[in-house]
Formats: sequence, C-alpha cells, structure tokens
Amino acid sequence: MDTQSLRRLNEARLARRAAILVTDFDDASDHLVFEGERVSAGLDAAIARAFRSGKSGSVEADGKSFFLNVHLPPPRLVVIGAVHISQALAPMAKLAGYDIEIIDPRTAFATPERFPDVTLHADWPENVLQNQPFDAYTAVAAVTHDPKIDDFALKAALDAGCFYVGALGSRKTHAKRVERLTASGVSERRIASIHSPIGLDIGASSPAEIAVAVLGEVINAFRSRGLAEARDEAA
Repeated sequence: MDTQSLRRLNEARLARRAAILVTDFDDASDHLVFEGERVSAGLDAAIARAFRSGKSGSVEADGKSFFLNVHLPPPRLVVIGAVHISQALAPMAKLAGYDIEIIDPRTAFATPERFPDVTLHADWPENVLQNQPFDAYTAVAAVTHDPKIDDFALKAALDAGCFYVGALGSRKTHAKRVERLTASGVSERRIASIHSPIGLDIGASSPAEIAVAVLGEVINAFRSRGLAEARDEAA
C-alpha cells in the first residue's frame, strides 16, 4: 500500500467511513474505494457484496484478478432506554460483534449494577450525541416509550442515515410518533424507514424474546445494506 492510500485509509477509520483497498494482481497497483463510489461495471457488484459481508478476498472482473481488502467501521448498536429489553439485548449484541451503548437520563434505570460492562450514558440523548454523533454504521433502538427521550434520538438517527432505526410501541403509539416527527421537519420517506413495531415478527412477548427479535432485525438490516438500491437500478 502506498503512503497516500495508507493516509486516506487512516482518515477513513477515524471518520468511521467504510473503505476497500483494491489491489490489481497483474501490476500490484492499488487504490481505495469508499462505500457508494462507482469503479467499473465489472467490479461494482463484487465491491458492493464485500461492503455488505465485510469479508476480504480475491475476485475476477473485467478480465483481471483483484484482491479486495475490506475495512469496515465496527457496527454499533445504541439503545435509547435502560429497560429490561436492553438488559437482555446488551450481551446478545456483544456476542454478535456489535459495540453496544445505552442512553437513558433516568438514573434509577441507567446504573452500572443493571448494565455491567456496558457503555452507559445516564444523560439525555441530545447531550450525549453532541460528542458521539450517530453515523451510517450505527443502529438505533428506541425503547423507553417516552417521547421526551426517544424522539430526539430517532430524529438524529434518521438525519444521520443510520443503517437501522427501530422504535418500540403499538401502531397507535407509532402514529402519534409520526405526527411529532413530521411536525419537526422529518420527511415522509425517512419516517417510513423506522421499524415499528420494533423487531422481527416472531411472536415475541418477554423482554428476552423481544431482544432476540430486535437483534435479528438489526443484523438483517446491516447485511442487506444497499440491496434495495441495487434492485432498483437493475429493474
């Protein structure tokens, strides 16, 4: 890797931006490709698959051989609400390879005793996000049932283009949430991307089952990034 590519890759890592170092086996030349960039008709599909899987490997395209070295930011799951679902979800998310954070200003709930070995913010989302903003490699699950806590985080997640945004609540609760987000200036398209009721439809009822459903939905959203756009372009 040349010095310029190394510098750009380090900058991408600091910015939590996904990149792939593409090396041509024929002449050993390499160049960085960032997520969303186009390269060539032959390589584009292989690069898109590599971004989704996070796996490096060799590919054949345009009559040549390349090695794709994938560098993805570690995905993180930020849960708004230090509730029973969050207690079950935190260890599951860790096992699945997600950096997990809990945000809840209610200090009676957001305690180290209830969430050992978890990054815990006993503060309002608007304060936490000033220094640790959401990004495209963040999943956000709002589970407090309290609009004063959830709504700011949901709007911030939609504005940041988080790969997953989910919110706990009934359809009636979500309808009121939609009204509030619309009034705050969020577009209909972005609001429609919220997963609510939250989690895969597996008939979950207990906090642990709901946590499984949420994590499954997060993983599916992460691994299917960009597929909808690809299908639209192919149609």
